[in-house]
Order: sequence, then structure tokens, then C-alpha cells
Amino acid sequence: MKFIKPFYIQPRFFYSGLVIITLFVFSYFVPIFFGIAQLLILVIVFLFFLDVVIVFSGRKKISGHRILPDKFSNGDNNQVEITIENKYPFMVYVTIIDEIPFQFQVRDFELKLKIKPKKQDSIVYNLKPTERGEYHFGNLNIYASTRIGLVAKRFQFDNEAIVPTYPSFKQLRKFELLNINHNLQDHGVKKIRRIGHSMEFEQIKDYVLGDDLRTINWKATAKKNSLMVNQFQDEKSQPIYSVIDKGRVMKMPFEGLSLLDYAINATLVISSIALKKHDKAGMLSFSKKVENIVVAQRRNSQMRLILESLYNVKTDYYESDFSRLYANIKRNITQRSLVLLYTNFETLDSLNRQLPYLKALAKNHLLVVIFFKNTELNSIVDEKASTIQQVYDKVIAEKFAFEKRLIVQELKKYGIYSILTTPKNLTIDTINKYLEIKSRGLI
Repeated sequence: MKFIKPFYIQPRFFYSGLVIITLFVFSYFVPIFFGIAQLLILVIVFLFFLDVVIVFSGRKKISGHRILPDKFSNGDNNQVEITIENKYPFMVYVTIIDEIPFQFQVRDFELKLKIKPKKQDSIVYNLKPTERGEYHFGNLNIYASTRIGLVAKRFQFDNEAIVPTYPSFKQLRKFELLNINHNLQDHGVKKIRRIGHSMEFEQIKDYVLGDDLRTINWKATAKKNSLMVNQFQDEKSQPIYSVIDKGRVMKMPFEGLSLLDYAINATLVISSIALKKHDKAGMLSFSKKVENIVVAQRRNSQMRLILESLYNVKTDYYESDFSRLYANIKRNITQRSLVLLYTNFETLDSLNRQLPYLKALAKNHLLVVIFFKNTELNSIVDEKASTIQQVYDKVIAEKFAFEKRLIVQELKKYGIYSILTTPKNLTIDTINKYLEIKSRGLI
């Protein structure tokens, strides 16, 4: 952040001085320039003191206010509005230096505005946070100057403002709105035809014309000597758990956000959609131990609980303990559930180390392993190699990309579903997989 002074002399004053010095230099060759320079000095000095008197006349001639949202949405543009009232009887030119949080690493922040006499105006700027947590704002500094523009006076407002940054609730609202307006397909979310049944037994009843012959209960028919059928109702409120790996493999950055934050944002959206589809939404995170547990429920406060838990998910940079995850899920999640596991595997060897625990999880639950394509390697694969070094790089990149596809095949071999996606498409691909699983009646 710039060094904030109580007032400062405008660059125009120094430019005028530079012109005068130039005239003095030329006066050695053309004497008339000496008289012009003297006259300009008198004019500049007079205007300078006149400007000081005008700008510093009276107190509280400028009032300003910073309008902040209750919370920031991580990875999205968030608007900050600054409102300024000019109480001078003349137009003022203001320079705004807002002491924005250090996380943004902006050291040349400056906005300019022109405000009519006795009027109020506002200006809006955007901030895009890339990590969750508290963001501390400093002072709002407003420098006011007149049309003369030789000196500016500082006015200072709004000390110690704090805004928490939560997972991307703007993305959540976007998908909710698209769902309401039935526009999800326009953004890559597929509507999948129902090809199976997800049914829960309700009762045995007498057969009536039109009942599905496949539901005839032959034992009950033999006992009662008349056709009896099983009546089912659609199963609802299936538990949907988002499991977030917060180990060091999820700290890899992509377009400013870490893979962990992409997983957190996707968890928020899929939890909301699951609740709207009458399922139960829950979550947990793990690394060396299992934390941030929200039991899958369907209640009004569930999204608030999930949002607060996601806000507190932090990486610990350890290698994640999948054995502890398996033990915790086996002990605490007794009903068959859809488990969306957000993690990352770079090689087949890294998968094989955890594969016994994934296979064990898949025996009791419908497991979907979600991991990420390395987009930087993909760009190397797509480039045309023109040197030997580029050929080597391209071959190595293709090897790693091929291993990612092998991981998908290896998981499929043991009945484990998977999503190999880019961070940018994570949310949409996860929603599509959830809708596909629901449509096929797999849970």
C-alpha cells in the first residue's frame, strides 16, 4: 500500500516548476525568458497559496463511506462501493486510496472521481479473493483538490473493517437460478433419461389391472390363492456425502485457486442440489485425521452447517491417511450412501497405495473418486514439438496424461466410479455424475 500522507502537492505543481527552471536556463541565451520566468514564479506561488486556502477552508468538507458485503465469495468478483459527498461550494477532484486487505497484494490501488458541488457520488470496484478466511480493510483515504490542482487535502474514514471470505456462494446461486429456470443444459449439465428404478418396499396389495407383472409376490399369491403384488415407492432422502481430501496433493494451484478450494466450491453446490432433489447432504474432510464432519440430513439449517464447515477446511500439508478415512466411514456411516471423494492421483502407483481402502469403501457405499487432469501437461501435449527438448517434454507429458486414464480404468475394474476433470469443469461434471447415478437408480 502507498505511503499515506495528510496532504500532498500535486504533480502539476512540479511540472510548473520544471517549466520555470527551463525558462531560466534559456534566459542565458534569450534574456526575455528571464522576465517570463519571474512572472510565472509569481503566478504559481499565488495560485499555490490560493489553492491551499480554498482546499483547507473549513472542516469535514468531504465525507466518505465504504460499503462492503457481509461476506466475500471465494474465487468470484465481489463489489466494493465507495460513496463520497462533496460539501464544498465548488467541484472537487478526488483521488481514492483504499487500504485493501494484504491478501490481494495490490500496492498501486488508486481511483479517481469528479464530484459536483454539494453533491454525492459513488464508485464501485471489484475484489477477487483466492483463499478463505478474514480480510481486514484499513483506512479509506480520500484526497480532494480543486480545479487549480496544485495541492490536495486528505480525508480519512472507515477504520478496521473485516469481511470473511466463504466458499463460492455466488456459484451456488448461479446453479440454483439455472435449476429454477431449467437452463442447466445450456451450461453443460445433462438431463439423463431414467433407465432403472430406485424403489423402496411399501406393502403387499391385491393385483389390479395395469400393475407391473414383475412385481407379483408369488409366495403371498400362493397363500391367499389370488394374485398379490409388491407395492413400492420411490426412494428419497438418500445420503450424499462429499469427502474432501485436504492433504498436500490438493494444494496445487489453478487460476489462483487451489484444488482444495475448487473441491470446496463444488461440495457447496452439489450439497444444495442434493437437498433440492430430496436427498440428504453431508460432508467431511480428512488428512491425518477426519474432521469437519456434517452428518447427512435434510433440514432447513443443513446448508448453513455445511457452509460454516467448509469455511473452516484448511490443508495441513500432510499425506492423507485413507485407512483412517475408511475406519471412520465404516464406523459412522451405516446406511448405504453416495460418497463423492475429492482427491488427486498423479500416478498409478499413488492410486495403488490407497486402492485397498477404496475397494473396501466401495463394498458398502457407492464410491465416486473425483480427481483432476493436469491442465499444464495437457497444454504441452497439444503443442507442436520443434526441438529435441520439446519432444522429450511432450513424451513425458503424454505419459502422465496416459497414467491418469489408466487410473480411471483401474478404478472401473473394481466397480468404483470416477470423474477425471479439469478444475474449471469440476462442479458441472460432478452434478452430471450425480444426476446420472440418480437416473440409473444406483442408490
